[in-house]
Amino acid sequence: MRARKANRSVKGPSAVPLHDVVQDGSQERFRAMTLFVESPDTVRAARDMTRSALEDWGLNDLVDDARLVVSELVGNVVHHAVPDQHLSVPGAHRRIDVTLRKWPDWLLIGVADEDSSPPTFPVGDMFSPHLVDGLPEALLPDCGRGLMLVQRLADALWWCPGDGGGKTVICRFDLAGRSASLHR
Repeated sequence: MRARKANRSVKGPSAVPLHDVVQDGSQERFRAMTLFVESPDTVRAARDMTRSALEDWGLNDLVDDARLVVSELVGNVVHHAVPDQHLSVPGAHRRIDVTLRKWPDWLLIGVADEDSSPPTFPVGDMFSPHLVDGLPEALLPDCGRGLMLVQRLADALWWCPGDGGGKTVICRFDLAGRSASLHR
């Protein structure tokens, strides 16, 4: 089996080259990008890469949901992640790695950062959906709303610690049973 590897660049100081690997004869796809928290266009660059990859892979029906998921996950790193002491270097940029993997039945989105603290996943519904319309905004949760959106949009959400510190938050979209336009 022969692999084809193409390098692409994303404009702006927030990203390093993308890598898109395609295994000939399979439906497996992979794209990754390293971003830096300090760049003002970090979240936009992650959303743009997501849109580009999904459109290239024929997953047009998932573009909006996947872009929102990536925005939330990358935004959480930008606003909440504090690098582990041994990964923190004074004056260095904080790194975010975004990966997209399409296998025949799944789309996996991973966002890795340098903070080993587990994410706080919301447990269950905070309020009955029938009651939410009548509640003032002050009663809605102050934190976890982004991950609640990710849980609602994705078919699965989990995290794993990194080997040398940090963590990766991963979500899965099941492609089986979605419209035929998703399987190109």
